[in-house]
Amino acid sequence: MSAPKASTKSAANSKPVTIFGPDFPFAYDDWLNHPDGLGTIPEEYHGAEVAIIGAGMAGVTAAYELMKMGLKPVIYESRRFGGRLHSEPFKNADGMVAELGAMRFPESSALFYHYLNKFGLETKPFPNPLTDAAPSTVVDLKAKPIYLTSPDDLPPLLREVEEAWNGALESSAHFSAMQEAIANRDVAKIKAIWNELIPLLDDRSFYGFLANSKEFKAKTFEHIEAFGQVGFGTGGWDTDFPNSMLEILRVVYTNCEEDQRFVVGGVEQVPRGMWRDEPKDMVYWPDGTSLDSLHSGATRTAVKSIKRRNSGQIRVVDKWNDTADYVAALIACQTWAVTTNMECDERLFSQKVWMAMDRTRYMQSAKTFVMVDRPFWKEKDPDTGRDKLSMTLTDRLTRGTYLFDLGDDKPAVICLSYTWMGDAMKMLPLEPDKRVELALDTLKKIYPNTNIEEHIVGDPITVSWEDDPNFLGAFKGALPGHYRYNYEMFCHFMQQDMPSEQQGIFMAGDDVGWMPGWVEGAIQTSLNAVWGIVNHLGGHCTPDNPGPGDQFEQLKPLKLPD
Repeated sequence: MSAPKASTKSAANSKPVTIFGPDFPFAYDDWLNHPDGLGTIPEEYHGAEVAIIGAGMAGVTAAYELMKMGLKPVIYESRRFGGRLHSEPFKNADGMVAELGAMRFPESSALFYHYLNKFGLETKPFPNPLTDAAPSTVVDLKAKPIYLTSPDDLPPLLREVEEAWNGALESSAHFSAMQEAIANRDVAKIKAIWNELIPLLDDRSFYGFLANSKEFKAKTFEHIEAFGQVGFGTGGWDTDFPNSMLEILRVVYTNCEEDQRFVVGGVEQVPRGMWRDEPKDMVYWPDGTSLDSLHSGATRTAVKSIKRRNSGQIRVVDKWNDTADYVAALIACQTWAVTTNMECDERLFSQKVWMAMDRTRYMQSAKTFVMVDRPFWKEKDPDTGRDKLSMTLTDRLTRGTYLFDLGDDKPAVICLSYTWMGDAMKMLPLEPDKRVELALDTLKKIYPNTNIEEHIVGDPITVSWEDDPNFLGAFKGALPGHYRYNYEMFCHFMQQDMPSEQQGIFMAGDDVGWMPGWVEGAIQTSLNAVWGIVNHLGGHCTPDNPGPGDQFEQLKPLKLPD
């Protein structure tokens, strides 16, 4: 099923819908693409070291942009380069990967594609349900598989669910008006709509929004249950039912569930491309300089402690007690890692910010991938005339099964199971082979004539993000009442009114932003931190290309009373 179809274009005009707001409608893409660049720093700081803690997309983006302005980023990483842009290669297969973290990227992610396009990477449409990239879809509810090749094949129940969802969005969340405002970058209209909804929906869960809408009240429980299992856009969303409705609206307003693509060869190529890139016309650094060369080929190791020096500098000590002082620092790891894995000087953040970091709620997630000899699913079952295997949404153990076709003459990849929350926790104690066994047993009940096992090549690849001490979950899933915490973390880069002991250390990552789980949120907050560091060091943006902090007063998110 799909959300109200916009295909990255608003319903009312031909302008593209991008991830522009709604909380902070700043044109990051215009700022990033402007010939004046992101800003300048005083010459006295050229070559000065700035600590970057975390080598995911947020950390690497900040390091890349700060390097171009003449600073020397020093990246610390506790686990692996790329963070949750984790493309794990299959053994003995060139270019075949399992995307253990982020794997689908909406075309509305203007910032992400800005960096991806720098390196000439190939993308393909993601094989979501009822898209051209998934020639067929099977919706399996209550042990009744339904074979679909187009939205026209939807049965009456699912059509009614889609109509109710579209209607609820329109009547209770001004969907079309907001999309038109986002497409037109009409800041006044965006803020008028969104600032009205925030106090109304801050305490409303996704489920509560559905159940209390007049559209779903006119239906049965079976309609809400089917919505949870099948969902919209990419599939079932019942695991998000407890989440804040504001978080869901941000996703659908900005077409995050539409026109998604995957990166051939793995999305990890994007941060690695930034690591190796040698930008032209950098300030201070000679031609041929890269993050790689500044680090002599490797990041620093895990951070043990972060302290404030009497001089005002930030002292970072790594796990081997190597100590360095920095003019500024950026924490770009998941916020729980700050309180569980590091000794962090409590004076560095206000108690409100500490509370916001501690109250961050991460969602569990598990994936299980196998590589197969070829995209055999395009063959027809002689008994039914249907595809031997389809993109599958089910209420059974696997929940979502996705098929990656890279050509008839190449191996292919199947994500046998993609699960969240309680479904992911069922996988947590199980070894990879057992996960595969359970997934295959489930799919056999849906496709009794298809032998997937005979096509599997090599070993499976699996992940449970909540089991990793460096992540402790996949990404933030804000609960009702969490808007104030989001506000504290997102606005932290504006430090001019903070006590001096809290200045000079910044945060970035999708869990700091308003769009958790999407790489665009990580990049937006990273660029906020870049502006903050430049401003902290006495630098500035040009008048023709003001940054997010320069326009903060006009665009700032609504602040709810304490």
